[in-house]
Amino acid sequence: MRLSIVFSLILACAVVASREGESRMAHLMSLKLEHRERARSQGLFRVNKYTDKGSTKCVDGKAGEYSCENVDLQGFLSHQALGSTTREGNDIWGMYGREFGIVGQTDGTAFVEILDDGSLDSSPTKFSIKNDLTAWYNDFGSSHNIVAHEEENMIYAVGTARKLNCAGGLWMVDVSDPANPVSPGCVNEDGYVHDAQCVIYKGPDKKYTGREICFNYNEDTLTIVDVTDKKTPIQISKTPYVGSSYTHQGWIATEDMAYLLLDDELDEMDGTGEAANGHTTTYVFDVNDLSAPRHTGTYQSPVRSIDHNQYVLNGLTYQANYGSGLRIVDISSIPEDPSGKGLKQVGFFDCHPEDDEEGGRVEFVGSWSVYPYFRSRYILLNSIERGVYSLKYTG
Repeated sequence: MRLSIVFSLILACAVVASREGESRMAHLMSLKLEHRERARSQGLFRVNKYTDKGSTKCVDGKAGEYSCENVDLQGFLSHQALGSTTREGNDIWGMYGREFGIVGQTDGTAFVEILDDGSLDSSPTKFSIKNDLTAWYNDFGSSHNIVAHEEENMIYAVGTARKLNCAGGLWMVDVSDPANPVSPGCVNEDGYVHDAQCVIYKGPDKKYTGREICFNYNEDTLTIVDVTDKKTPIQISKTPYVGSSYTHQGWIATEDMAYLLLDDELDEMDGTGEAANGHTTTYVFDVNDLSAPRHTGTYQSPVRSIDHNQYVLNGLTYQANYGSGLRIVDISSIPEDPSGKGLKQVGFFDCHPEDDEEGGRVEFVGSWSVYPYFRSRYILLNSIERGVYSLKYTG
């Protein structure tokens, strides 16, 4: 009887959490749609509105029409030039060897090559879905995005439909045999996962050394899971924080895996916690103990805008902050001072000049994501309205 009652309580809590998550997502999407329609009415997606550009150095705070600091423009291609008929962009990632950008758009995916001088080469070819693409796995349909963990030959789909088997949590796909992918299971104890980073753990919490750990961003918490045994993943911790409105994404901040950064997509819009002033707010977490993460501080951008995605490389975090574009922040002070007070912006490239005179606006426009991991050190930034930028940090 006791076990039955406990199980019923757990199930009831899961149902309540799922409904709260759906409500948060509905709120977020309604705002995004409202802002997208406003941008359309302002002509920001108009045919022939944007001109492709070559190299332009950042001089006296400007690279052409764009505000900047320590970031040069190497090249720009509009979504129209990349073959999109909707001319609307979203996510971006990269492939290296020869360096290619994979550019997300609302009506497809474009590919650009980053040449030796950082310029962008594109010869749009329209691929046939029937003749040129092969789908090897279709069990979950659409998802928010996928997290690839190359070391383990695993792909984790995040943000699948809540009504499916994984309840929107990590949907595991083993791609050891790419032509025959299989799903060993789900991570669904904490429900919907919006984004994640999965690693072979080499951090200070020694009992997890060598295990596969996923840091999940679950709408209202940082949730850490041991996924080493795919059939029985173990939730290590679930950590809320002051100011939470929509826990969106984050990244491990230090090489020793002792700290991470988290971004919340609605705190500036909803005016929660320190983000009530509208300045982009980044949350610092101490994860020395995976079972008890601690929110130790925050960093705020000099301008107003909403944060979206960030990625860390060599002591810098590269943030795609919607209307304020690419923001590069030195985070090397975190181990000595995890309050965030020592974090400092060292470069930026603002791809949405429309709000510059106001010191930025809190709205869903401008940059969606950034890719800083090319060996050439060129950076790709994908804008919702304009197109893809090749950039070079000069700081």
